[in-house]
Amino acid sequence: MKFLEPIYPVRYTVFLLCWCGLLMASLSWWSNHSPVGWVILFGFLVGVGLRDLRQPQHAILRNYPVIGHLRFLLEFIRPEIRQYFIEGENEAAPFSRAQRSVVYQRAKDVSDSRPFGTQLDVGIGGYEWMNHSVQPTQLASQDFRITIGAHRAQPYSASVFNISAMSFGALSANAILALNLGAQRGGFAHDTGEGSISQYHRENGGDLIWEIGSGYFGCRNPDGRFSAEKFQENACLPQVKMIEIKMSQGAKPGHGGVLPGAKVTVEIAAARGVAVGETCVSPASHSAFSTPREMMHFIEQLRTLSGGKPTGFKLCIGHPWEWFAMVKAMLETGITPDFIVVDGAEGGTGAAPLEFTDHVGTPLQEGLQLVHNTLIGVGLRDQIKLGCAGKVVTAFDMARMMALGADWCNAARGFMLALGCIQSQTCNTDQCPTGVATQDPHRQQALVVPDKATRVENFHRNSLHALKELVQAAGLNHPQEIGAHHIVRRVTDTEVRLLSKLIMQMPPGALLKEPIELPYSVFRDHWTHASADSFQRT
Repeated sequence: MKFLEPIYPVRYTVFLLCWCGLLMASLSWWSNHSPVGWVILFGFLVGVGLRDLRQPQHAILRNYPVIGHLRFLLEFIRPEIRQYFIEGENEAAPFSRAQRSVVYQRAKDVSDSRPFGTQLDVGIGGYEWMNHSVQPTQLASQDFRITIGAHRAQPYSASVFNISAMSFGALSANAILALNLGAQRGGFAHDTGEGSISQYHRENGGDLIWEIGSGYFGCRNPDGRFSAEKFQENACLPQVKMIEIKMSQGAKPGHGGVLPGAKVTVEIAAARGVAVGETCVSPASHSAFSTPREMMHFIEQLRTLSGGKPTGFKLCIGHPWEWFAMVKAMLETGITPDFIVVDGAEGGTGAAPLEFTDHVGTPLQEGLQLVHNTLIGVGLRDQIKLGCAGKVVTAFDMARMMALGADWCNAARGFMLALGCIQSQTCNTDQCPTGVATQDPHRQQALVVPDKATRVENFHRNSLHALKELVQAAGLNHPQEIGAHHIVRRVTDTEVRLLSKLIMQMPPGALLKEPIELPYSVFRDHWTHASADSFQRT
């Protein structure tokens, strides 16, 4: 029945029936054939529906007047019933009930404190906690920042918590507007995703990280290859703070993507630099370079064209020798990225084959450790900042990733939840009930930009406040001081170990010494088979 949407939104059916009920009850009452109670009942329901359509806080109610209240009724009653009806029994849900609750509460700027203590079984293997100090610190600010590209012409002072890559096209115009306005108010960065910079990214002036994918959207020639002139035009915008080359995406690494021509609207075409109705193809690999050495020169080219803005790349670790080849290219060319974002296989997407989402790509913990330790082993860690992404939503998630080597964290689904996403998992159908992940102009109108921008700002601010409390409790002064020795894991029912005793710890410069020291099997198996001149194993 979607063909009726332009004329009559089918999701308004219950509201329409209430109008019909009111009309029939009124006529019947006027003819003395029914009691006035029916008029009052249907009049009340019509009033509720009218209010739902006008209120700005709940996109569900704006898209589903009257009937949308059933969802909130189920949320109001006992948690056990709420979990059964709303969340089901899927243990592999994108976020747990506790995580979603934290995001919603912080986005709405309400207390997220909980009664009755921990809701986790602290006796099970895998449980982790952060050690605290008997002399906590007192910090004046929660605005934790790091400088990326400190020795470049235009360094960027970044928040340690930013919006991860989500393209216009995957998200609605109103969602992009709200995310960017929230970023502008909160002083943090908004990654454009590979769909390039749309008019909605620019409207509110929030800091942008421009992601360049293999489709070179926003900087491409008609044949789909990289255009230096078009890149420079966008890269020199004051709003663009950093340039990020997307090598692979955690949710579907090595897959590429296709946006069918039927979904390429005028606005999407303008942002991506393609023709309206033309199918947008993101190849699985880049055409601007074919070797690790060429990749480093491409990074330097983009940095020069952008006027010296921090330039780096994002990847989900796959074949270890490919990553090692990139590092060897850094050493041999003397060209280093200003930052690297490690995307974990936990990362989300609007649509991908099941096998890719579940079984392709290295999880964030292992990928981040490998990148962090390799850079330590070749003496480059101090020159390159590390970001990370992959189901990072709470302050403890951030603290744990920083203990593993990250300098900052990105979040996608956390900010989507702050926008009002309810994880209906209909992103690929264009029928998102909250107007977040749809191009349907009727549905996305339910997302009220000023209200949702405030929630995005709240979520960021309250998450950093929670991080500040963890840092203080540990007796530290900045999240960068968090180390693996601050995190403890229960490995069995009777044994706990510091995380520092369980993870890879590369000796500084170990990969530069002669003879080369290879303390871990991944290096012993692959380091000598990596070459700066090829992504292939030699």
